Amino acid sequence: MATSLKKAWIYLENGTFLEAKSFGADDTSVGEIVFNTSMSGYQEIMSDPSYAGQFVTFTMPEIGNVGVNDDDMESKNAHAKGMIVRKYQSRYSNFRAESSLEDFLIKYNVMGICDIDTRYLTKMLRSEGAMMMVASSKISDKNELKKILEDSPRIEDLNYIEQVSTKENYNHLFATYNEDEFSYKDAPTPEAKIVVVDFGVKRNILNELVNAKIGVEVIPNDFNATDLIERYNSKEIDGVFLSNGPGDPLVLKKEQEQIKKLIGAKIPMFGICLGHQLLSISHGYDTFKLKFGHHGGNHPVKNIDTGLVEITAQNHNYNVPDNIVEIAEVTHTNLFDNTIEGLKYNDSPIFSVQHHPEASPGPKESQYIFSEFLSLIKR
Repeated sequence: MATSLKKAWIYLENGTFLEAKSFGADDTSVGEIVFNTSMSGYQEIMSDPSYAGQFVTFTMPEIGNVGVNDDDMESKNAHAKGMIVRKYQSRYSNFRAESSLEDFLIKYNVMGICDIDTRYLTKMLRSEGAMMMVASSKISDKNELKKILEDSPRIEDLNYIEQVSTKENYNHLFATYNEDEFSYKDAPTPEAKIVVVDFGVKRNILNELVNAKIGVEVIPNDFNATDLIERYNSKEIDGVFLSNGPGDPLVLKKEQEQIKKLIGAKIPMFGICLGHQLLSISHGYDTFKLKFGHHGGNHPVKNIDTGLVEITAQNHNYNVPDNIVEIAEVTHTNLFDNTIEGLKYNDSPIFSVQHHPEASPGPKESQYIFSEFLSLIKR
């Protein structure tokens, strides 16, 4: 059961000042506020490294009712600055639950804010766009919170990749989770081997690569392209995967320079989310920031090749520009706002998608994309 809820206060950069309750870490924290429309999967969202530096407002009103468990972690930590919910349910009930959401947030020093009108916040963000905010369970003075926010760096000025990326290479070998039977199953024998550049990779992305019969070695974000090119030419590896991750891709200058070298070497590559954006920038087409981003598990994306509509999971504030069609074919488009969701580059063995096809949390309609990477490698 939860302890007594404390008071908490929120100040947004547009001047909005709100009083709420706190059920997570006792803290004062600054971040960017976004809203997420997923109906479930709050633990996967909070442990997704792509949310580093952000407060996530959940449009689902009841949060906490299924607790948390180790199997649903997308990384070794919880990376979001905090979560904002209409009602926190401390009494969880699920046969897989191991502890409460409150215990989870306190363990990873993440703020939890409840008893607040999340519909009001969501409508504000939809009309005014994502913005910076400060939340505190210790400071109630509006002017003091305003000063803290004004003195803090903005999310686009920070490099969260340095915090979330692995510090050393490792092979992702463990068996993958079978959701239909709530048990682990043996990974299939790999037919190719790739290197995953970790900008904040989710565990289920690695699992889906393994399920697609691809051997996976994960390396840090400060990789050396020359080393990878040598390993590719010696047939030690068959391709490179560029992962999802947090923040503004334009900040990652060193990573862009290394990716340019991989592009020039014609190495087969696949990028998801931040990786998708970095491939665009490295080809000379800078990304732009969306008004309030795409965050949720119910975004319709049209597959141009098949004509089918796939419901996808998404989490990004940035997008590739329309004029990238000068060098790439659009394979997927977002039916909410017609932004580009997938690309296949004309003169390189490279493709990428903006959405999260591993379905964690979310639908599974885009999982075929991992098998397409194996097919690209074999060609």
